[in-house]
Amino acid sequence: MIELKSAGEIAAMREAGRIVSGVHAAVRERAAVGVSLKELDLVARTVIEEAGAGASFLGYHPSFGAMPYPGVICTSVNGTMLHGLPTPYRLRDGDLLSVDCGAFIDGWHADGTVSFTVGEAREEDLKLIRVAEETLAAGIEAALPGGKMGDIGHAMSTVGRGAGYGMQNDFGGHGIGRAMHESPFVPNEARPGRGLRLRPGLVIAIEPSLMAGGADDYYTASDGWSLCSADGSRSVHVEHTVAITEDGPVILTLP
Repeated sequence: MIELKSAGEIAAMREAGRIVSGVHAAVRERAAVGVSLKELDLVARTVIEEAGAGASFLGYHPSFGAMPYPGVICTSVNGTMLHGLPTPYRLRDGDLLSVDCGAFIDGWHADGTVSFTVGEAREEDLKLIRVAEETLAAGIEAALPGGKMGDIGHAMSTVGRGAGYGMQNDFGGHGIGRAMHESPFVPNEARPGRGLRLRPGLVIAIEPSLMAGGADDYYTASDGWSLCSADGSRSVHVEHTVAITEDGPVILTLP
């Protein structure tokens, strides 16, 4: 069932979104060469706990996960595209890191992802991040009341594929609200004018992921969670929680 949110409920989700953006800021400030992914997870836990909120990811166990998720954030490095575990791995100069975070407060969730480089950045990584952010922005701009869900995927794939990057469509966006994952599915790639009609009150997480090698293939790592590009190419993931309103899309996970 798809639940449309009231203005008050969207405002409550905005509070969760502020916490998510606060986690991103704190983790980004702490991330440096030699810092472990576990340390970054502890930073995220602290921000969420001090806000009086809960961590949406901790203990989450969907059918595709090998075990309940053990962290507060997903930390995906280099060729890991999605769901990277916060392990003892210590960041190295030039690493490409995606940080996915979900938080809830007063029963309402928000979900968002940022990607950035650590140490001296590669120009090709900066371009990958820039195009991913442009891909996400195109999807958000297409999330208009009266439009169709396929408009979002079409807008994103036009940008991402147009730049020569690979995109997978198995793990896309989702509805969000009282639960972290709700209906409907939000595709990364779709035909325009098709799918669910977008109505005011619908709140969705839009989250494209790009693979620099240009292929769409990926695999699940031995940890049972991390999704990695099949060709080993660098990957990136970005995401915002977005409310569709009468006046257009409103991003709930901005600082």
